[in-house]
Amino acid sequence: MEEIKKLAELAHENNMLLHIDGARIANAVVALDTTFKEMITDTGVDLLSFGGTKNGMMIGEAIVSLNKDLSKAFKFYRKQGMQLLSKMRFVSAQFVAYLSDDLWRENALNANNMGKYFASSLSGISGITLKSEPETNMIFAYMERDLIKSLQEKFDFYVIDEETNLVRLVTSFDTNKEDIDKFIKFAKEIKGII
Repeated sequence: MEEIKKLAELAHENNMLLHIDGARIANAVVALDTTFKEMITDTGVDLLSFGGTKNGMMIGEAIVSLNKDLSKAFKFYRKQGMQLLSKMRFVSAQFVAYLSDDLWRENALNANNMGKYFASSLSGISGITLKSEPETNMIFAYMERDLIKSLQEKFDFYVIDEETNLVRLVTSFDTNKEDIDKFIKFAKEIKGII
C-alpha cells in the first residue's frame, strides 16, 4: 500500500491521475489482509476498475471514481470509454450478491489458497522451479520445454517467456484441490515419478 501511495503522490505532483486496474483487486486485498479503503481510498487512487469477473461474477467491472473533479463529468467519460452497456442494471445487479456476506472475500481466499497449494505441489517435481512463492492466485514457474508441451495437451496455461520457459498458472474462485491434483498427477506421470 505504501507503493501505491508513492505512485499516487508522484502522479499528482506531475498533474496526472492514478488508475488502478482492479481485475484481481479482491485477491490483493485478501492476500495483504487489508481493506479496499486502506488499499485504494487511503492511498490516493483516483480511479479504480473494480473487477468481479475474475473472482466469480459472470461479467462485470465497476468503474469507481475517487476524484471529485473527475466525477463531475464521469457519466460522459464512461460513455466515451465504452463502459456503458445497454441494460447495465442486469450486469450491476451481480455486485449486490458479490459484495454481500463477504462472497468476494470467500472467492478470493479460495483462489489464493489454491494458488499456494498448487505452488507447494509443483515444488516437488523435477523439471519445475518456482520463480517465487505466490502471494495470490498466480504462480510463475520455469518448466522444461517437453513438460510444457505435454501438459498443454491437457491443460490451458500461458508460456510467458519462451526463452526461459517461464509459465503462468492461475487458480480461480472455483478451483479445487482435485483440479490441481489432476495437473500434478499428469506432470508426475510425464516425469516418470509415478
